[in-house]
Amino acid sequence: MLKLALPLLLALSAAPAFAADYQASLGPMPLDDETKAVIAGRGEATASYDGKMLTVKGSFRGLPSSATEAHIFLSLATAVPGKPVLDLEITKSTSGTLSASTKLTSAQATALRTGKLYIQINSEKAPTNYEWGPKGTLWGWIFPAHETVGQNVPQQDHWFIPQLDTPSR
Repeated sequence: MLKLALPLLLALSAAPAFAADYQASLGPMPLDDETKAVIAGRGEATASYDGKMLTVKGSFRGLPSSATEAHIFLSLATAVPGKPVLDLEITKSTSGTLSASTKLTSAQATALRTGKLYIQINSEKAPTNYEWGPKGTLWGWIFPAHETVGQNVPQQDHWFIPQLDTPSR
């Protein structure tokens, strides 16, 4: 019995303590009379964190002008504009991919677990700033991975406010 338990115990202890999967739905933000003609599109991203490295992969489509850059932003709270902290590699086109693999600081890891990181893609025609913060073409908050339902279907469960639902680690 000990011969079987020891390999299992070693395998479990080798797993990272903070391993988790995340996702972001990227949509046009912010939309107002000034921006609705130059901001459009959709995208998705997934992220995995193994306790040290964050790996992000995603795609986007339907931008009215070519993407110029993408970043992960750090915010004080979910839905509050923040400041860029990590660069993403991006296809500089109206459709394409984004990716990154980077080590997170402990503050960034905490922000990830508490819903304070988001992805922003900028494009050629989108304005760069409001007085209150950055204007991007597509934004998406990085939340714990969850089931995604179809259009006009209410989302069930408790994933929506991760800063209130994430256990402290």
